[in-house]
Amino acid sequence: MSTAYVVFFLAAALAAACGAEAALVEHTFVVSQVKMHHMCNDSLVTLVNGQFPGPAIEVTEGDSVVVHVINKSPRGVTIHWHGVKQHNNCWADGPAMITQCPIPPNKNFTYRFNVIGQEGTLWWHAHIGFLRATIHGALIIRPRLGPNSYPFPKPDQEITVVLGEWFDMDLFELYEKTENRIYGDIPLSPTINGMLGDFNNCSGVTEDSYKLDVEQGKTYLLRIVNAGVDKAYNLKIAGHKFTVVAADANYVKPYTTDIIAIASGETFDALVVADAPPGRYYMVAQAVQTTEPITQKQVLMSRGIVSYNPMKWLGDDTLEIMAPELPDWHDESPSFYFHGNLTSLLPQTVPSNIDEHMSMALRSGYNCLYGGAPHCTVTMINNISFQHPSTMSLLQAHYYHTMRNISSLLEFPIGPPMLDFNQTRTTTATLVKKLRYNSTVEIVLQGPPGQMSYSNPMHLHGHDFFILAQGLGYYDPEKDVQKYNLVNPPVKNTAHVPMNGWTVIRFVTSNPGVWFFHCHTEHHSSSGMAMAFVVEDGPTVETTLPPPPTYYPSCGGPNSIVEYV
Repeated sequence: MSTAYVVFFLAAALAAACGAEAALVEHTFVVSQVKMHHMCNDSLVTLVNGQFPGPAIEVTEGDSVVVHVINKSPRGVTIHWHGVKQHNNCWADGPAMITQCPIPPNKNFTYRFNVIGQEGTLWWHAHIGFLRATIHGALIIRPRLGPNSYPFPKPDQEITVVLGEWFDMDLFELYEKTENRIYGDIPLSPTINGMLGDFNNCSGVTEDSYKLDVEQGKTYLLRIVNAGVDKAYNLKIAGHKFTVVAADANYVKPYTTDIIAIASGETFDALVVADAPPGRYYMVAQAVQTTEPITQKQVLMSRGIVSYNPMKWLGDDTLEIMAPELPDWHDESPSFYFHGNLTSLLPQTVPSNIDEHMSMALRSGYNCLYGGAPHCTVTMINNISFQHPSTMSLLQAHYYHTMRNISSLLEFPIGPPMLDFNQTRTTTATLVKKLRYNSTVEIVLQGPPGQMSYSNPMHLHGHDFFILAQGLGYYDPEKDVQKYNLVNPPVKNTAHVPMNGWTVIRFVTSNPGVWFFHCHTEHHSSSGMAMAFVVEDGPTVETTLPPPPTYYPSCGGPNSIVEYV
């Protein structure tokens, strides 16, 4: 039995010993192509088990999870368990060519991981190109002591709401275009639990809407996931308010609002009380879009229907559906204030001795050297556009001490933090930052200024982080440090960097391995706004990266990443 298996089962045994019995939760994911019909067109879509969204994984804290992935699609695939910390289990994290080679067509791979010390809503998705637009699902972690142990009133019912996006084109083609820095494609529509909604119609045929039936006076816990690859969304329900109780599977101080501003990759748990007069109410997800010249569609919206006493209205399409008042679709201020109002439920111990200060300028440019297409763009961190290795995953190279063989490898620049948006020269490289185990890292994430600004949801694998502060304009290291919340900052895995603004995060490198850090807007990630942290081993066996499992997929050849994608 390999060391990886020993660590896996020891952790599961420890979880069982600490409370109620831990379970082994097992799933089989069959990845295949299915024909779907939307907006007058038939599309060949890659799905898990023929479902859109894919099947939810429901576990109790402390459980062990085994997922058998059978790839019957014509391209390679990997699955990432978004937000699962994967302590000492980096081999199961899933990003293609970062921790593993893709699972080739007609091959299988089994992911094994434990869910320890986390409660709330996470999710899973494909982590190769744009496949996560259709390969995704919720990962729900309930408390070991049952729903009565929630730090908020026990809901009458739990409802999963997965926001997605429908692209009326081949997702493999979209990925290839974005990898070549050609960006002009946007989703046709958002979706709510896989449905485009009645805002969308083609030739008089209206798309189906997601329907949620509620009972007067009952409380519902909405587990909300933004699985979209492109946009942030404002989610509203006419006549109702949300009480946000968790973000990225971390409890927050209850916060009442009439809007959920959710960026790509984020999850929020929110209580909704059915206290409106009986009737029908729209649940609306509207995309937040930047201004021109960035490509956009005037309105990107999906509408679901929240219905009281549904039997009364069955078949009655004449009953008015109440619609919420929505902010302007260019207005990012609701998102700025929503994220700024999040605080942890309990006081946090924020490390004060910082070992690594880093600053990252997140930007894009139209000066790339890929043929000068009208929508040719390159995204980057500190003017370096990330390039995936092609023959071996970064984690393999790290474990076998062969990173020097990756010709495109570039160590994150050492020196004082600098934010430079004026430099026009762009370097393409496999950007990494080596960090000692148990180091405290602080990063200033600075969004681009000016007309071409946009928000960036930055996601870190294998760790949570404290969000200390956010602001508009340029970060000022002398003044803005006074804004840091060092008492009860929200703890998340995805940080929303506002348009024309900045966010500061801090975390401890408590997990050995190679951990991807990237914008969760797929157009940005695929075109270069990414890097990887290489966390060295700690002093003990428990803090040392184990060897890869014996069933680990091989890249198979010098051009395999191109072939499989």
